[in-house]
Amino acid sequence: MTDLLSIKQRFGIIGNSELLNRALEVALRVAPTDLSVLVTGESGTGKEFFPQVIHAYSARKHNKYIAVNCGAIPEGTIDSELFGHEKGSFTGATEARKGYFEEADGGTIFLDEVGELPLSTQVRLLRVLQTGEFMRVGSARVQKTDVRVVAATNNNLMQSIAAGRFREDLFYRLNTVPISVPALRERPEDIYLLFRKFSSDVAVQYRMPAIKLDASARAMLEGYSWRGNVRQLKNVAEQISAIEEAREITAPILARYLVEPQMSSQPSVLNSARMDDMDTERELLYKVLFDMRSDINEMKRLLFEMRMGGMPMPAPQEHRELAGLLPAGGVGTPAVNDVYYVDSEDVTEVPRELTKADVQREQIVRALRRHNGRRKDAAAELFMSERTLYRKIKELGIEE
Repeated sequence: MTDLLSIKQRFGIIGNSELLNRALEVALRVAPTDLSVLVTGESGTGKEFFPQVIHAYSARKHNKYIAVNCGAIPEGTIDSELFGHEKGSFTGATEARKGYFEEADGGTIFLDEVGELPLSTQVRLLRVLQTGEFMRVGSARVQKTDVRVVAATNNNLMQSIAAGRFREDLFYRLNTVPISVPALRERPEDIYLLFRKFSSDVAVQYRMPAIKLDASARAMLEGYSWRGNVRQLKNVAEQISAIEEAREITAPILARYLVEPQMSSQPSVLNSARMDDMDTERELLYKVLFDMRSDINEMKRLLFEMRMGGMPMPAPQEHRELAGLLPAGGVGTPAVNDVYYVDSEDVTEVPRELTKADVQREQIVRALRRHNGRRKDAAAELFMSERTLYRKIKELGIEE
C-alpha cells in the first residue's frame, strides 16, 4: 500500500477503490519488463496515467517518453509522424524528418486511441513490435529501434477485429499484458473524494470559498451514472464552483448540472453540433422504421380478425387507410366482396422515392401531433434537445 500511495501522490491519482488499486499494481509489476501493454477503459477514466507510471518505474525512465494521440493525426500523415520520412517523399516534405519511433529509441511510446490507426499503419506497427525494424516513408533503408510500446483504447478491439478494422495479430502483440481501468460508476467510493479535490483546486486557484455538498447532494452525486467518467465529474465540479453563489450545494442545485441521458445513443451536451445532427438523424430514421413496422403489424392483425369473424374484407384503398399510410377519403369506392391479400400489391401510381428529409419531417410531425404541439415533449420522444427540434422544424419547413 505504501508504494501505491506514493504513486498516487506523485501522479495526482485520487481514489482507494479495489479495482483502481489492482490496475495500478499490474502497472507496477509489468514496469520493469519490456512487454507491450494494452490499457483499456471508457473515455475519461484516466488511462493516460498508466503508461506514465510504467515508464517512470522502468529501466527506460531516463530516456524519452512520447505520447501520441493516434486519433488526432490525419490518415495521410500518420505513417510520417510515427516512422519519419525522407526529403521529397511527398508534397511538402522539404527535408528529412525523424518519426516518433526513431526519436524515442531506448524509451517508451504511448499510443493513445490505437484502435483508430489505419490498416496500412497497423502493418508497419506490427513489424516494429515483432522485429524492432521500420522504414521511413519514401525510403528503402531498414532502420532499427528499441522502443517499449504502451497502447490505450476505449474501443472494443474484438468488435473492430470482427468488422475488419483492426488486425488480430496486432491485437495479441499489443495485449501481452492487459490493464483494465475501471469506469467511475464502478468505484463509487471515490466519487466524492474526486469532487472535493476538483472543487478545492478551483477554490485555491481563484481565491474563493470551496463548495460543500449536503447529504442529499452527496447521495445524488454518488448515485449518478457518470458517462463521461472523471472528466465529466471534474467539469461539473468546476461549473458549480464558478457559477453558484451558494457555497453549500443541495440536491436541487446539483441536479441542474446532471443531465441524465435518455438512452445510450443520446447526444451529450458536450458533443459538437455535427455529432448531435448525426445522432438525431439516425434516431429519427430508426424510429420511423419501427413505427412503419408497427403500422404493418397492426394492419395485418385487423385483416386477420375481420377474416376470422366473417366480416367483408376492405378494398386496397381502405386497407391503406387502416394502416394510416394514406389519408381517408381517397379516390374509389370499396367493393363489398373484394378480396385483399396482405402480401399482394395494389399500385395505382409509381410512388415518389422518400428522401431522408421526408422521413425526418414525417416523424417530427407525428411527434408534434401526439403531444398537441408541445415541443418539449416531442423532443423527448425523438431523443433530441428542444433547441435541435426547433432548428429541424425551421430547416424542414414544418408548419406547427
